[in-house]
Amino acid sequence: MTVAALEWTGPKRRYDIVKEAVIALAAVTALTLLLAAIFSSPDVKPVTVAQWSAADPTDFLTTAVSELDGTSGVATYGPPYTHVAGAGQNIVGGISLARLFGVQIPIDPARAFVLGPLAIPAQTNPRVARALAVYEHAPASEQRSWSQAFAGALAKGHVIARIRAHPAAFGPVPVLMGELLAMARSGALDGALVSTDRFYQTNFTKALLFLADGSYLESLAQTEHLLGSQWGMMNETGNYPGQAWLWLYTFWYQVPPFSTSSNADAQIWAIMALLSLAFVCVPFIPGVRSIPRYVPVYRLIWRDFYRRYG
Repeated sequence: MTVAALEWTGPKRRYDIVKEAVIALAAVTALTLLLAAIFSSPDVKPVTVAQWSAADPTDFLTTAVSELDGTSGVATYGPPYTHVAGAGQNIVGGISLARLFGVQIPIDPARAFVLGPLAIPAQTNPRVARALAVYEHAPASEQRSWSQAFAGALAKGHVIARIRAHPAAFGPVPVLMGELLAMARSGALDGALVSTDRFYQTNFTKALLFLADGSYLESLAQTEHLLGSQWGMMNETGNYPGQAWLWLYTFWYQVPPFSTSSNADAQIWAIMALLSLAFVCVPFIPGVRSIPRYVPVYRLIWRDFYRRYG
């Protein structure tokens, strides 16, 4: 049985909704323009591989050689980039959405960040071509030995002297790394990392992953207070207010056990998914849906009406 809507018999007042909408739009527009002029976001230029290689060549080379020997962050990350058994953050009890969906963006770090880009200058540089051929035809164990020797020399310093003293221990890796550094400083590596066989060259996935494997980008983020431990998800570069509505998400990164958990991203995602679901279901949850009735905030909003008519 349905109940017909009762006609309102109380007091009425003329209301021009179009006029109110225009006034509200004008006020909000003026306020937005004013606040944008006072608190506008800084125009920070994007970080490039060329900038990285010029500012910190040791970090660049250390990262590049880690891509070769399979010890970099991307190489050991697992899904969605690489096949690594057991890798991927767990939500709870070993449940990992990353492993569930598998490798969706397959990346071979050595090929994507080093060998592939070097194939470009190898077309005109016989020395680089020979070094590439020697490296790619060598057994995996020998490739790893060369890369680890070069990484150890970088960590100890005086790389050139060490290479000259024991050239056989490094194989063709010094030639490859020297050419890759030259490519990076010239800006050619930036272009090579975004180059695809598609018409639009706007996929920066490889460039971002390569930058993220080094420590240079993280050091810049720390300086700008953009790390997760610095409420980075809601900050902006410089001394500017950020996206305050993200506080609920980034809040979880500041408290134990998430602040020290290696699975924090997956766990916090799950928490926010549950909270969002609970918010959507508020109209269907007994007791919760009745809160407005027991906490009469509406009487404060419509106080003029209730002051007159109780």
